Amino acid sequence: MKRKVAFICVHNSCRSQMAEGWAKKLGSDVLEVYSAGTENYHEVKPLAVQVMEESGVDMSGHTPKLLTDIPEEVDILITMGCNVVCPFVPNSHSEDWGLDDPSGGPIEGYIETRDLIKEKVEDLIKRVKNNKI
Repeated sequence: MKRKVAFICVHNSCRSQMAEGWAKKLGSDVLEVYSAGTENYHEVKPLAVQVMEESGVDMSGHTPKLLTDIPEEVDILITMGCNVVCPFVPNSHSEDWGLDDPSGGPIEGYIETRDLIKEKVEDLIKRVKNNKI
């Protein structure tokens, strides 16, 4: 049975979208993947889409979503490190990844964030497969 995971951030425009992209690409056999934000935003950051595309992850169809657009309850809740209080989403496991937001910075920041998120998603998938979560 797949575990429902939600990646949550403020705008769902960069880090949480990258995490969704990686989790769908790398863990679709064990994860049912969602991402959402706590506030409306008009687009996924173009540089986030670009650096993910360079790694073979297509996010061209991604759009920012709100918490109301995902299941009311998930198995795993991951926050990106937005330094805001997230509304409570019922879950059986949660963690904060404490990632800096590269938005507004150079492409190198997006690349660094993309690679960090990939490592964290790979670790998450491994823990799910090993029944550690």
